[in-house]
Amino acid sequence: MNIGLFTDTYFPQVSGVATSIKTLKEALEAQGHQVYIFTSTDPKVSKNKFESHIYRFSSVPYAGFKDRRLAFRGLIQAVEIAKSLQLDIVHTQTEFSLGLLGKFVARQLKIPVVHTYHTMYEDYTHYVARGLLIGPKGVGTLMKAYMAGMRGVIAPSQLVQETLLRYGVKAPIRVIPTGVSLPNTSEAHQNLREKYGFPPEEPVILSLGRLAFEKNVALTISAFSELLQTCPDARLVIAGDGPARKSLEEQVSELALEKRVTFAGMVNHDDIIDYYQLSNVFVSSSDTETQGLTFIEAMAANRPFVAIHSPYLDNLVDNEAIGTLVSDYDELLAGIERYLRRDVSESDTLMRSKKMKDVDATTFAGRVLDFYESVLSDYHEADMPDDDNPTADEVGYMKRILRNPFRRN
Repeated sequence: MNIGLFTDTYFPQVSGVATSIKTLKEALEAQGHQVYIFTSTDPKVSKNKFESHIYRFSSVPYAGFKDRRLAFRGLIQAVEIAKSLQLDIVHTQTEFSLGLLGKFVARQLKIPVVHTYHTMYEDYTHYVARGLLIGPKGVGTLMKAYMAGMRGVIAPSQLVQETLLRYGVKAPIRVIPTGVSLPNTSEAHQNLREKYGFPPEEPVILSLGRLAFEKNVALTISAFSELLQTCPDARLVIAGDGPARKSLEEQVSELALEKRVTFAGMVNHDDIIDYYQLSNVFVSSSDTETQGLTFIEAMAANRPFVAIHSPYLDNLVDNEAIGTLVSDYDELLAGIERYLRRDVSESDTLMRSKKMKDVDATTFAGRVLDFYESVLSDYHEADMPDDDNPTADEVGYMKRILRNPFRRN
């Protein structure tokens, strides 16, 4: 099968969405399919660099959010490329520029288009005031309009599916949890304890991910400051970067934690396993997670996690060997301390390995492929509009996005 993945975000940009797409691409290719990435240009990638199966379209950064980009040309070029590749299906991964481009390509080639809804925009209301994302009141209307004409939609969790149904999305929706590529732990890795000068006996807590305010890393820092009263030799490593970093560094300074908290900065994807294995427990105090890639990565590295209850994690966590889910600050603190005092046992390792089989990259790709095949078997060219023009709903969506893609609603 020839598959086109259309995304505004891809490596070298670092995000859960980019990781999810790369995982899907590689797992589908491992099963013998041809996968092509249609994405935005990136200042870290030379215009003259050849990237196999990757096509980049001229783009500009989102205002105030410079590590995310918006393509502004390439309609005809994308159609010609897609024709030459003889795409069988288009799979969009964004509701913005490359998503619209993917829908246009599918219409021109008269092939089905499916979509993965990665981001719960309603949870990002603090960005709205800064004009960076669509307003929460208009999210449902816009997303329903964007998904008009989709032959199927993938929801990474039950929560996402319920949200899309509430929006009134009519396309068939299938819940497919995002998988993760299992790291090869037999390969040589960095000795991060040596790099950071941590003694072997000191317990380490890891916070890893984009340092955005909605990730609520400040709560983890607060809990860690209190944890030091009972575990004075503990350390907290904060891996990642983002708009909240300065605020978090100021919090650490105010609490006089500079000697116990390490800001590792952005971590190369190939080095992520090293950071999980540096730690005794992975901690996330975010309550906006819909896919949980970091939790799956923690399991793959044979580490437990402490996180906030969510519909996705409630389905994932069924044993203390996997993780502990909490509802408040006291439970967060107690959960972290419990894992710092708990040794890794053989039974815990077996439990995590068993759970990983259900969320690994191969299983993920197999489920997505099954969805593709279902969509293709139900697809009929006769169901397509008589012309190549967008529907009224799609026109309304594009007008609102193009007039002011981040206006407040």
